[in-house]
This record gives sequence, C-alpha cells and structure tokens, in this order.
Amino acid sequence: MKNITLALLTTILLVSCGGEKKKNALENVLSSGDIDLMRKKRTELVNTQQKTLEDLHLIDAAIAKIDTVKKVPLITTLTAKATKFTHYIEVQGNVTTKNLLVIYPEYNGILTHVYVKEGQSVKKGQLLAKIDDGGLSQQLAQIKIEANLAETTYARQKRLWNQNIGSEIQYLQAKSTYEARSKAVKQLEQQINKTTVKAPFSGTIDNIITEQGSVVAAGQTPLIRIVNLNDMYIETDVPERYLTSVTKGKQVNVELPVLNKTVTTKIRQAGDYINPDNRTFRIEVAIPNKEKDIKPNLTAKLKINDYINPKAILVPQSIISENAEGQQYLYLVKNKKENNEGIATKTIIKTGKTQGDYIEILEGISDGDEIINEGARSVKNKQTVKVIGIK
Repeated sequence: MKNITLALLTTILLVSCGGEKKKNALENVLSSGDIDLMRKKRTELVNTQQKTLEDLHLIDAAIAKIDTVKKVPLITTLTAKATKFTHYIEVQGNVTTKNLLVIYPEYNGILTHVYVKEGQSVKKGQLLAKIDDGGLSQQLAQIKIEANLAETTYARQKRLWNQNIGSEIQYLQAKSTYEARSKAVKQLEQQINKTTVKAPFSGTIDNIITEQGSVVAAGQTPLIRIVNLNDMYIETDVPERYLTSVTKGKQVNVELPVLNKTVTTKIRQAGDYINPDNRTFRIEVAIPNKEKDIKPNLTAKLKINDYINPKAILVPQSIISENAEGQQYLYLVKNKKENNEGIATKTIIKTGKTQGDYIEILEGISDGDEIINEGARSVKNKQTVKVIGIK
C-alpha cells in the first residue's frame, strides 16, 4: 500500500513538472495556424488520454486487491415471516337506538298532570301524563248507566222470547238498544284512553318538553322524550365492493373517540339493497351498553374485519418500489457471507391488502427470505451490500 502511494506521489510531481512544458507546447501549436500540426497534436492527446485511463483501471484493480475495507452500502434487513393477517375496513357512523321516541298527544286539551321527572326510569305501560278529557268521564258514566239498563232489558226480553212470550220486535229492539249502548261505551272509553299518556317501552325519561298546564294539540305538541339505552346500534353505509366480505356475523371494533373507548361486537344485519345514488349498502351493528355511557348520536369509527390470511407475509410499504412497467419490486440479500456481505437482488412481487404502514405480499417472497429494509431505496441490483442489522 505504501509503495502505491509513493508511486502516485511521484507521478503527480512528474505531471506537475511536465505540465508547464506541455502547456507551452500546446500554445505554440495553437498559435502556429498550421492545421496539420494541430491534427497531429490532437491525435497525440487522444492516445495519451486512452493510456491514462488504462493506467487508472490498473491502479484501481490493484487497490481493490489490497484494500480490505470496501466501500459498500450499509443496510439493515428484516426476515420474512408468515403471520396471521387480519384486515379491516374503516367507516364512520352514529350511535342510535330504536327505543328513542318523542311522545305526542292523541287528544286536544290541557295537560293537567305530568307524573314523571327527567331522568326517571319507567316501565312499559306506565302512566306518564294526563290530558283534561273535557267532560268525557261524566258522559261515560251516564252512558254506562244506560248500557246497564239496556243490558237488563235485553236479558229479560231474551228469557221471555225463549219462553215464547212477547213479540219478536220487542226482543229485537231490546237487543239492538243493548248493542248500541255497549258500542257507545267502548267508543267513549277509547276516547278517554287517548287523554292518558303511557310509556310505549321501558326506559328513561330524557326530557319533559311540555310543562303541566299547557294546552296541547293532538299529533302536534311534543310532550316527553323517552329513551332506552339497552338496545343501542350503529347503522352505516358500506361501499358495494365489500358486499361479499362484509356480511352478517363479521367482527367489528367500534371506536368511540369522545369516551376513549373501544367496543368489540358483530354485524347483526347486512342489507341486500344497493343504493344507486352512492353505490353502498347498509349494515347494522349492535352496541352493548351495560354501563349506560353510550348515548344516541354519539360519533363512532367502525373497523370491520373483511379478510383474514392465517399465513401472510407483511412488509413496510416504504421499502417497495415500482418500475416503468408498473411492476412492484423490493430487494433481497442473497449469498450472504460470514462477514455479513451479500448481493442485493431485485425481486418482482405481487401485493395484496394494506393495513397501516404494512402491505401483504402475495407472490415473490417466501418465508425466511432476508429483505433489505433501511437502505432499500439506495441500493442497485447485483450490488454488494453489508448487513449491519436484522429484524
């Protein structure tokens, strides 16, 4: 190595000393105006250049044989390992419940009583409020008296008729009067029932919208909002390309950012209709709510499991490149020696689904292959590389 260095220094000194002479000679040729002389000088320079390049190649080869520290790219690698790959698609949705209802009156009048308070738990059929019936109760009492009389008269006429006593017209009139009075009682009772407001399902009183003493109109004045937090669910739309993979029973991870909570559940219903406007179908996901902290209209992010590969090879997307033909490739380390030097080998691959920063390799990589990770973008095919770290 020292001998080569001394030889190079000697050459540099000789070149520098002879450089001035050559420069003067060249100036003389250029100033002579003799074209033949210029052509001759050019041929000499070309030959000299070729000889210099040959000498440089010889010196490089000699250095390569003696120099034990080669300038090779330093890279890290990762070992391809078959692992279970669970893929999810992400969609947005809002929590809702079918047991969320604003109750409207069925009768016009004054809201005379409200029997519940906000936050109170109620059972199905429990009396919540009462509307003034405007005298219907008194009318009902009177009609019931008349109905009882008609029933007694009808019973007597029926006994007489069965004994062939009395006329048929008397029997039919008594029967008709009794039936008419009975229908009138039922109709009036139905009207009076509309003046009472009862819970359509068990739940919690969320809001008393109209206060006691207010005048209410049938079907127009909201009275009370009631909610049941047990049967919560999310209804959302999924792109049609997932029609065969997002089906009833598939696992769903529901993230509720506001509550900093994740719930694992399943799809309980998947629609069969494709919306022509946005090319989606609807799914329904049940939300368990034992702690009662999940509320209607809460924003949720759904991660739906649509694909599982029990033996997938995953690599970082950042190490994959693409050539002019649109083929994806990465580099493997082949023929690695004891000093951790090997050959970078370009390998064409076929990719599958992605999840976060990783992508599934379907073809081109086998279990146990050593893949270039850090430094993958700077190496070239068939280039010698040195591995300084393995994952």
